[in-house]
Amino acid sequence: MISSNIDGPQAWVMVVAVFWNNAHHWGILSSYGVFLAYFTSHSTFSGARTLDYAFIGGLSASQALVISPLITILHHRFGIKITLALGVFLETAALLGASWSTEIWQLYLSQGVCFGWGLGMQYLSTTYLIPQWFEKHRSLAAGICTAGTGTGGIIYSLATHAMLARFGIPWSYRILAIVQLVVNAICVLVIRDRRPQGARGSQMPKINFRLYLRYEMWLFIEWSFFSVMGFMVIWFSLATYGRSVGLTSTQGSIVTAVMNIGQMFGRPTVGLLSDRIGRINMNMAAFATCISGLLCLLLWVFARTYASLTIFALLAGIFFGTFWTVVGPLGAEVVGLDDLQSCLTIMWLTCAIPATFGEAIGLVLRTSGFHEYLGTQLFTGFIVIQGHWH
Repeated sequence: MISSNIDGPQAWVMVVAVFWNNAHHWGILSSYGVFLAYFTSHSTFSGARTLDYAFIGGLSASQALVISPLITILHHRFGIKITLALGVFLETAALLGASWSTEIWQLYLSQGVCFGWGLGMQYLSTTYLIPQWFEKHRSLAAGICTAGTGTGGIIYSLATHAMLARFGIPWSYRILAIVQLVVNAICVLVIRDRRPQGARGSQMPKINFRLYLRYEMWLFIEWSFFSVMGFMVIWFSLATYGRSVGLTSTQGSIVTAVMNIGQMFGRPTVGLLSDRIGRINMNMAAFATCISGLLCLLLWVFARTYASLTIFALLAGIFFGTFWTVVGPLGAEVVGLDDLQSCLTIMWLTCAIPATFGEAIGLVLRTSGFHEYLGTQLFTGFIVIQGHWH
């Protein structure tokens, strides 16, 4: 075992590395909303439908979750650094492949499947990592790490819009590929597992399906399922919704960036309060989830100006990312550290469903007329509140 103190300086070094790692995979994925608005307004790929573009964004997230059993095997056999390095390689290949895509099926494979695998090998690896290094400040550390998503989202939402306007799609993807390769390679060199896996003679870890017999595990899965469903809709819909109410592409990218500002500050705050108030007792996660649903029903439905949509984006960013902040620490509280990997693997596989179809459902619910997104907004609000009650 690597010698290090729980909650010590080395643990916080891991937080910094994971923060920037998240910024350069989740942050890049969050900019897909800008790509989505660009694709739908420019008819980029011949014969492609808006639903295709929505599926590609959802596919990136769902593929990251689907490969969780494979990540467990890779951890055991090769360790966290090799797994992370493979993820960086796949993410680079995906972005370069997207830059040369001329047909929609090529974008499905590159931006959708390959990028999702690269994202999963990085994100899921570090989700298991942080609870090992912390005890007292576990949720705060997780919140800071996931705030990297918001930081990267701010950078890439604005940068992607500027790059698309100046360089077009191919070179925008290539620039993203180069930047993330450099930063994530540095992160891989820094990150280390406190409890190395794959020790000689050790047995391959197995998924403990007996966790399904535990009532609290079902509550955890249900909350996760509905939280991911709502998050995927709002995450990719803001930019296209802005265009539908008359915002310019620049304003739409700024709204997306503001949502990421909310995530950047909201996720550490939720993590800190979760440590102080309690992850299960008084349930900070349930409170934030309920607020998210109410924001959709009471604010997003009426947000039809640049100012009101910006306010909604900021508040949504603060509360909607709660799931990604507390999922690791909350899982550790539900089943304990020994079964955490099994718990999260089961949960990731389940959440691949809403991650895949969430945004597609949101787009299908659109109608013509003044309140084009009303069905999408009501669906998102009620589905998130449903998760709160569980």
